Amino acid sequence: MRFDHSVTIDAPAERVWAIFSDVAQWPTWTPTITAVERLDEGPLRVGSRTRIRQPKLPVAVWEVTEFVDGQYFEWIARAPGVRTTGGHRVTETPEGTVATATVIQEGPLGRLFGRLLAKLTKEYIALECESLKKVSERQ
Repeated sequence: MRFDHSVTIDAPAERVWAIFSDVAQWPTWTPTITAVERLDEGPLRVGSRTRIRQPKLPVAVWEVTEFVDGQYFEWIARAPGVRTTGGHRVTETPEGTVATATVIQEGPLGRLFGRLLAKLTKEYIALECESLKKVSERQ
């Protein structure tokens, strides 16, 4: 199961990336994240781990598996039978900066988990993108 949501933001890509990639600050601008605990120090990079609490979802530890500074990071959370991948992309276009959030559910129970949480997942990634737009455009 794959879910994507994109939004065009009237702000420089550097600003959008700085906000999107500063995961420790997510609870300050999006209501879909209630608590974030970085499990290591320093800037986000491959191998970084973060514990995230979200309403209506179990606590998850996410590990960064891909990172291109200024453009993209991907991380994975694992639960029995489910591997969830979250992608976060920032792309500069003539129309503005496009931010895209992606959630992919895989594994033996991934499809079931994805179907059960499809509505919530779609709502959350849309709200995250819209919240990112608001905070990026007002700075």
